[in-house]
Amino acid sequence: MEKEFTERELDRIIEMAWEDRTPFEAIEFQFGVTESEVIKIMQKEMKPSSFKMWRKRVQGRATKHRKLSKSSMKKFKSSRQKQITHNKISKR
Repeated sequence: MEKEFTERELDRIIEMAWEDRTPFEAIEFQFGVTESEVIKIMQKEMKPSSFKMWRKRVQGRATKHRKLSKSSMKKFKSSRQKQITHNKISKR
C-alpha cells in the first residue's frame, strides 16, 4: 500500500532525507514512512544520478541511522532550530 502525500509533504521528506543530521526515524515519526519507503520515494522523485549520489552518501552513515549513532544524540533537531511538534512550529 503506497501512501499519498501532498507535494509539500514530499518536498519535506526529500529535504529531511538529504539532511545529514536527520535520522530516518525522525522521518518515520513525522510522516509514518519507513527507511525503505523513503528510499523508494527518493528513487521515484529524483534523477537516477542524484539518487545514486544520495544512496552512496547515506549508506551506513551513523547520523542517518539511530542505532548506529552515539547514545548522546537523542534529539531530532538542532539546538538552534525552533521547537517543532509533529511538523508544526509552536508559538513562543
